[in-house]
Amino acid sequence: MAFSDTNHLGTSEAGNFIPKLWSDEVIATYKKNLVVANLVTKINHKGKKGNTIYIPKPARKDASAKATDSTVTLTAQTNNVLTVTIDKHYEYSTLIEDIASVQALGSMRKFITDDAGHALSKQVDSHLMDAAAHLNGGNGPVGATNWNKAQVFDATTGVLADWARGGAGNASAFSAAGGDKALRAMVEKLDLQDVPMDNRCLVITPRQYSDLLGINRFTEQQFIGSGDAIRTGKVGMIYGVEVFVTNNLPTTQCATNSVVHDIGLMLHKEALVLAEQVGIRTQTQYKQEYLSDLLTADTLYGVAEYRDEAGFAFITDR
Repeated sequence: MAFSDTNHLGTSEAGNFIPKLWSDEVIATYKKNLVVANLVTKINHKGKKGNTIYIPKPARKDASAKATDSTVTLTAQTNNVLTVTIDKHYEYSTLIEDIASVQALGSMRKFITDDAGHALSKQVDSHLMDAAAHLNGGNGPVGATNWNKAQVFDATTGVLADWARGGAGNASAFSAAGGDKALRAMVEKLDLQDVPMDNRCLVITPRQYSDLLGINRFTEQQFIGSGDAIRTGKVGMIYGVEVFVTNNLPTTQCATNSVVHDIGLMLHKEALVLAEQVGIRTQTQYKQEYLSDLLTADTLYGVAEYRDEAGFAFITDR
């Protein structure tokens, strides 16, 4: 690794280097900045061997009528299995010079740990969003038909439709007349798929949240003052669905112009899976050739779509 002005912590950038505090603060910031990852099914694979996890996906079955003096009806089990590959290993590393650890202000340590935790949490949420592009039968986040099954809504009626990326786009903003109707249509879409009422969430960008505040129905709900927005990104609830705001959501563009649109998520906890084999791990090693400590924070995980019908992405105009 080459030594440069941007990959180490010198006297002008540094903070006190206290290894135990670095580790605790990176983990705390990581957890605070996660949004999507806190709203999906988590599988703990920490300390276990292998890079593949097999998760049962039991199909929904019907009950059978019990006739008098008859045996019970055995339900055939046709369970599918979801394969989750743990193949995403990301790290954040920097060098802290000896002179910096002696002379620098303590506040810089918090800056570095915040940056490490934020970078890793944003990466995890980003990969979950990539998986979300496959929900509702979608083709994924890249290619000519990316986000093809993300939903948009009519600006007047709120009727949902697939994203028309190939043309000039057909997205509307929540501030449009059909915004409130669109929210009800999103809830109905999950209802029709027999998705459980609990553990549903709406994940939106700050811009989408600003538009949502223009909908009277949302501002009439009890959603202010709990402090959850600081800890989890939660800002309220509408039609029984918890609302979360994050900057970790991607954007997309129409094929025929450069107009940028925001992407949000309506999903149930079972829509996506996050499997962690190594949680946030912070390590240090002294580098004599640099007279510095090398700090590395890393995580190893895998993500996958779990239940296709349990969520969908949606696209709004800016």
